[in-house]
Amino acid sequence: MNYVVCNLCGHDDWELRFPATLNDADPVNVQAFRCTSAGYGHHPQIVQCRHCHYVYANPRWEAGELIDAYVAVEDETYVHERPGRELTFRKHLQALEKITGPAGGRSLLDVGAYIGVFVEVARASGWDATGVEPSSWAVAVAQAQGLPVVAGTQETLLAQNRRFDVLTMWDVIEHVNDPAGELAMAYQLLKPGGIVAVHTMDIDSLAARLMGQRWPWLMDMHIHYFSQKTLAAMLRQNGFEVIWSGAQGRYLRLGYLATRVAGLNQALGRAASGLVNRLGLAEAAIPVNFGDLFTAYARRL
Repeated sequence: MNYVVCNLCGHDDWELRFPATLNDADPVNVQAFRCTSAGYGHHPQIVQCRHCHYVYANPRWEAGELIDAYVAVEDETYVHERPGRELTFRKHLQALEKITGPAGGRSLLDVGAYIGVFVEVARASGWDATGVEPSSWAVAVAQAQGLPVVAGTQETLLAQNRRFDVLTMWDVIEHVNDPAGELAMAYQLLKPGGIVAVHTMDIDSLAARLMGQRWPWLMDMHIHYFSQKTLAAMLRQNGFEVIWSGAQGRYLRLGYLATRVAGLNQALGRAASGLVNRLGLAEAAIPVNFGDLFTAYARRL
């Protein structure tokens, strides 16, 4: 693991926010980088910049180690959870189209598209949607469904000289080595006046403040912890005008939600799983919003 400077202001002056719960010498655990990982509470040291209050993992794995993990990761649980993800992405798309207006065949790039669920939802709504994703497994799953998801990162699309009307990052920015660099590339990939949507966790939310060290989003795979304020600052630094930012929840199957509870407390999780299975509600999807996930919409100036 390597020590790094603040990705927002560049200072190397931080204070401890949460002590590490894993050994700095531990190698990257690829399974911990699955979207559906329940490895809550397992994370490197998390610090807060004394100058701009940005929160990040420090020290952390090298950029090459991170991208190698995401190329190698496989996540069959995510495939099983597809119905809940579809509901979530339909909700996200409705909110996005309040900003962009109807699709009208315009181009959209979903960064970190995984198995292409949002790409499929957007295309059904009239967007000329493309996805880009590092996971070889996820790209294969998406392409098997006939979805235009390509292997790689934003750099892959820049090399192809592609430009888009809209770019989305759903639960991506907290995983990457250099969020500011990713937003700079998003700026280049967008046409003038194009819209970016960035969805992530809110470290300043009431839930995060109340739960402290027990906040479940403190995990191996999350190395950046934005507040609405720090994400807005980073967007502005990279040439964007923030249009709106606010909490947005998601849909989860009750059976899957029980497994998330088990990640926090095994006994409670087993009890919850038993109950929803006895009631035949494991496949029922419900809206969940604890106020600790948010989306920022911004326009390229």
